[in-house]
Amino acid sequence: MSVLDIIKGRKGTAFSFELLPPLKGNNIDKLYDAIDVLREFEPAYINITDHRSEYIFKDMGGGVYTRQRLRRRPGSVAVTAAIKTKYDITVVPHVLCSGFTREDTEYELLDLQFLGIYDLLVLRGDKAPDEKSFTPEKGGNAHALDLAYQIQDFNRGIFVDGSQMLVTKTPFSFGVACYPEKHEESPNLERDIYWLKQKQEAGAQYAVTQLFYDNKKYFSFVEQAKKAGVTIPIIPGIKPLSRLSQLTVIPKTFKVDLPKELTDEILRCQSDEEVKRLGIAWGIRQCKELMQAGVPSLHFYALGAADSVKEIAEGIY
Repeated sequence: MSVLDIIKGRKGTAFSFELLPPLKGNNIDKLYDAIDVLREFEPAYINITDHRSEYIFKDMGGGVYTRQRLRRRPGSVAVTAAIKTKYDITVVPHVLCSGFTREDTEYELLDLQFLGIYDLLVLRGDKAPDEKSFTPEKGGNAHALDLAYQIQDFNRGIFVDGSQMLVTKTPFSFGVACYPEKHEESPNLERDIYWLKQKQEAGAQYAVTQLFYDNKKYFSFVEQAKKAGVTIPIIPGIKPLSRLSQLTVIPKTFKVDLPKELTDEILRCQSDEEVKRLGIAWGIRQCKELMQAGVPSLHFYALGAADSVKEIAEGIY
């Protein structure tokens, strides 16, 4: 079954979460630990992020530098397969434009197909650290919509070079990202919703939101999207607060606003532990309101916050 089928088949609000592959040189045990903490809530699926390659300049001595390609978090496909095998849970790898050519993507799809993994989250991905604006790889997809078209061609048995597959298998299904407070590069929310509808028409079965802390913005976004013809489920993305520094880091990094009520509460905190307790309480309150409104699923960004996600889940399920 696809992620959409799983969500529709659940009674009540489904539960899912997202993790990162380990840094290069580390093992997978911390991911397993996080899954073990949250497995009791019967996740509908687990997302595994992917990360673009970066270019670094290595000093060769004598004033000579060489440009080298580096991936700090390799192994998304392997991690996805390992978790699927160990836990028998649907695992959804992220597939990116950023840092990948269309041929790279094609081989990733082939690997996933061999492993029997057919659910994806399709994203453009972030720009490189040294870029002022996003630049696709030469021969790469520039937008998530382009990537969706490539996946649909693959599902029809057409390779990047136009040749035909001799054997086709189960087609990939996929979700996409959306932004209740608009993508930072979008001129306005209306244009952002226009592109979400285009992704829907390209085959996206659901959308998962960027993290947010103000439910009013989510509800308003969903209403505007429906009016624009978006009919796919829009799954809220939740990230529990856990540190004082997030008061400034989260708005800067994710381009989202923190509600005044929440900001006032954070400013009264004296330690990260107090912020963590506040984040759990706010998350429970936020999720209960979303569940009462009938959202199909809740998706938690659980990196470094599995314990907080567990307490929130205990408070709402």
